[in-house]
Amino acid sequence: MTIVSVLTFAMLGGGVLLALVRLSRGPSLLDRVVATDALLVIISAGLAVYAALTRNPTVVPVLVVVSLLGFVGSVSVARYIGGMLLESADDGRDVGLPLAAEAAPENDPATADGTTAGTPTEGGRA
Repeated sequence: MTIVSVLTFAMLGGGVLLALVRLSRGPSLLDRVVATDALLVIISAGLAVYAALTRNPTVVPVLVVVSLLGFVGSVSVARYIGGMLLESADDGRDVGLPLAAEAAPENDPATADGTTAGTPTEGGRA
């Protein structure tokens, strides 16, 4: 092995350790999802480096499968969390929206006609 390959795999190993720390200590579900996605990216990078150093093309299908697994997993978790955020809170407002986007102020001239901001009027125009 050359010095470059040893350094490359050492840096990838350091990235794996940092991602595992984030995975174990992450306070929220999103932190753990990002750490898992980072692990899959590092695994893909390690497979790509191995395939390049050994000039072994049989690793490429495994690389594609790992990449697709990371993509599908990230999209699935994002859809799940997005569904959780859209559930209504106790006061009827959407949990996932910032307060400024949920309710317009009473003295806003854009809502003087009684409509709320961002809601289309009759005819489909805002």
